[in-house]
Amino acid sequence: MSIVVVTGAGSGMGQACVEQVRSLADVIVAVDLRKPAISNTTGVACDIANRAAVAHLVVLVAELGSFRGLIHAAGISPTMGDSRRIFEVNLVGTQYLLDAFEELVVPGSAAVCFSSSSAHQVGPYVQPEQTALLDEPLAANFLNDAAALIPDSGFAYALSKFGVIRAAQRASISWGRRGGRVTSLSPGIIDTPMGRRELELQPVMRQMIDKTPLARQGRPEEVAAVAAFLISDAASYVSGTDVLVDGGMVNVFTAG
Repeated sequence: MSIVVVTGAGSGMGQACVEQVRSLADVIVAVDLRKPAISNTTGVACDIANRAAVAHLVVLVAELGSFRGLIHAAGISPTMGDSRRIFEVNLVGTQYLLDAFEELVVPGSAAVCFSSSSAHQVGPYVQPEQTALLDEPLAANFLNDAAALIPDSGFAYALSKFGVIRAAQRASISWGRRGGRVTSLSPGIIDTPMGRRELELQPVMRQMIDKTPLARQGRPEEVAAVAAFLISDAASYVSGTDVLVDGGMVNVFTAG
């Protein structure tokens, strides 16, 4: 049986991804911090920032069947934790997943890791020493060093997602040797419970929506459709790249 794993499946974009990928696998493993109760899926509780928990998840998937794909949508936003916790969940957790699932990769396996449009906005301003730090998220002192260098949670969020893009690029090389693919996906401002929370607590986001060419928030299913495409055979020659799904917002802030 073929298996697709979706993290962050309990709500928002992750939950929408579960519905979008049902036709791509025999079994959907729906993962969240608390076991998701989604019909016709195998629900698993897993803290992706816990290496042992991720290793246990991989063992479970291997027992269920052949690894078809991973959509990694789990993460936390700037108002959900301090700088250290943001790096731990968003970047360290991503690296744990990419490393652990690599052993299950067979030709045709694919992963999509959720980044953020904020990574593109901050990208031109990332300093070389910050990039070097973000490229080693499993280094012994990474979390302490990252929190000390980047104490602001908003900036930490953007940089953690910048790190996710780079992690996916690196993994595309190692997974590629086994016939697998890895991409990242960068949503803009999406109408999810997390997105609504950020919109309420960060008024500047309303201004960003107003400047978006499509002049609206995205819908979870719009992002999920792209994620499903990226792990499907229709995207069999797409790897090592990031796809923006932001209604053109980043272009407004970076063009010209």
